[in-house]
Amino acid sequence: MSYLLPHLHSGWALDQAILAEEERLVIIRFGHDWDDTCMQMDEVLASVAETVKNFAVIYLVDITEVPDFNTMYELNKHIMFDLVTWNNNKINWALKDKQEFIDIVETVYRGARKGRGLVIAPKDYSTKYRY
Repeated sequence: MSYLLPHLHSGWALDQAILAEEERLVIIRFGHDWDDTCMQMDEVLASVAETVKNFAVIYLVDITEVPDFNTMYELNKHIMFDLVTWNNNKINWALKDKQEFIDIVETVYRGARKGRGLVIAPKDYSTKYRY
């Protein structure tokens, strides 16, 4: 499904994609098109891209092709997203439910529009509820 979504092929292209968006969220899937987990996530991303296009844009970045940001985005926390897990700024597992992903994007978008630095997930993602 990765062929349905735009790919960014350089650090410069990634920077420009982020800087060009002033109103919408920028969602970036870092990974590999051949990875099973990324393929699952790409399927969800491709299926919701049209639904969220008014408030979010989705890009894919191959971390082998563009290694510049592998460590940088580990520290980049523009908006903290409390998933009730140890990691508050990214989802590092594949979501399989389209509506669940849309709910997350809407929650982050609303929080960003209100100028919040932290938003709370619409669902508890602590390890005891992990699937």
